[in-house]
Amino acid sequence: MTPNVPAHWDLEADLVAIGSGGGGLCAAITAADHGLSALVLEASDELGGVTAYSMGEIWIPGNHLAAEAGIEDSAESGFRYVQSLAMGYGEEALMRNQAIHGPVALKYFEQTIGLKMMPIANFADYYFPHNNDATSEGRYLEVEPFPAETLGEWQHKTRLSPHIPAGFTHQDIFGGGGLANMLGWDYGLLAERLEKDERCIGPGLAAYYVKGAIDKGVDLQVGISAEALINDGERVVGVRAKRGGRDVFVRAKRGVVIAVSGFERNKQLNKDLSLLIDAGSMVMGTVDGAAMRLAGPVGGRIARVPDPPALGVHIPGEEHDNGSPLWRGAIPLMGLPHTIVVNKAGKRFSNEAFYRSVYFAADHIDGATQTTPNLPCWIILDGQARAKYPFGSSMPGEDLPEGLSVKADSISELAGKIGVDAQALSDTIERFNAGAEVGQDPDFNRGTFPWGANMCGDLKHAPNPNLGALREAPFYAVELKPIGGGGISGTGLVADQHCRVLGWDSKPIEGLYAAGGSVVRFDTGAVMQSGMSNARGMTHGYLSGRHAAGQPSDLLEIALCASA
Repeated sequence: MTPNVPAHWDLEADLVAIGSGGGGLCAAITAADHGLSALVLEASDELGGVTAYSMGEIWIPGNHLAAEAGIEDSAESGFRYVQSLAMGYGEEALMRNQAIHGPVALKYFEQTIGLKMMPIANFADYYFPHNNDATSEGRYLEVEPFPAETLGEWQHKTRLSPHIPAGFTHQDIFGGGGLANMLGWDYGLLAERLEKDERCIGPGLAAYYVKGAIDKGVDLQVGISAEALINDGERVVGVRAKRGGRDVFVRAKRGVVIAVSGFERNKQLNKDLSLLIDAGSMVMGTVDGAAMRLAGPVGGRIARVPDPPALGVHIPGEEHDNGSPLWRGAIPLMGLPHTIVVNKAGKRFSNEAFYRSVYFAADHIDGATQTTPNLPCWIILDGQARAKYPFGSSMPGEDLPEGLSVKADSISELAGKIGVDAQALSDTIERFNAGAEVGQDPDFNRGTFPWGANMCGDLKHAPNPNLGALREAPFYAVELKPIGGGGISGTGLVADQHCRVLGWDSKPIEGLYAAGGSVVRFDTGAVMQSGMSNARGMTHGYLSGRHAAGQPSDLLEIALCASA
């Protein structure tokens, strides 16, 4: 590393965290709790990062809250679950490290900052019941409603989400019939929580962390963008940042933690690292690849695990806070009754109610023709679906916004309008309808994953929450486009069990840590499910903060020695 120490420092702390999502805030809280001064740099004007945009789920096998609720589980079972689905792309020590420290970090933040979480009842692992170590409930946790007024001056500087009301818990949503049955939700409860600014799901989780950081005396700086790391030739010692066009030099006496999300708002990195060309995004403009840009010049190594693109829709007129199009993920739309997804051949190609199936299938390349046979693709839905279910921000029974969909009175007319073979599309729908009538999908086993019933099904629909025939005109087609993974990427920095960033020589870069979405998912390999990202951010923040404070955890070493 070539030294680039400035002549003066504008700000300083023992630990400097870049990014104010779960990873950065948890690192700063842990460092402060272990005797260090801590500072958080946030490029946007609001705290919370992608954590606040998430559903707020934290997936931790063997957690104490499930045990207190009488649910049998273990961290070891969770480790086996991840290992069995990692497809060889994970590293055993890092998978075990997360399994060991996830429950520890959860209890630590409960005790340290008063984080209040609860198991989400009847919310199964993705691969339940198809994996022996999957569970039907207990591993998914969410926060109890958080009173945002306790944030003081930071209340209106802590991020909300445009994707789902912050006043509902999962239990409120599922109890009202799920995402498909918005008309059955308790809007009186929602109004009460919004009036009191009681935040749930992702915004609630982010708010708990912000409050914890405030209480621990963490210096929170917004509107300041990290531009480069500073080193003295031996170690990373600070950050060159910008605020209002001016350089700000920030000294980090014990370490810098890079804790930003992915890079999907950077079109070049999206193409280079995720193989996505001209993709849309569900997240804010600051998710632009800062982790690679910062760590690269000091030798930080990057790696990638398999990760499919997401699919989404853009509702005309919906925008991010910077004026760019706001894309919505298609997961809650694709697996509803009276709905299918077809490719340009007019055929279904996957289980639409399980995103790991449909997204990997959408990404398929036919090497014989150098084409993507499943892109473009369309959601096809009938009048029943429009009468019963929301579509993005359009309520049941409302006309879809102009420019979003193609509408027709028959399947053949619809096929002609989107350029799909009419007979093929008709045959596809007839075959799907025959199975849907009896609650089965012999082609792709749609409706066999309980997770899919909760997240993209109608819990009040029988015989299967994810299956319903398409029979009633008018018929609609909405084109799906590839989008980024909501700030979650398969590419990231390589780090060790203490979250120290490794160089291309596989040695730690002194003074440099990474957490959450900045770290490549060697601790999950090829598997990913909601809740893992928030759990990783919490755990990585805990581990990096402890190590920077000179009190690294030795639990992994103890476990490995015991098993030797």
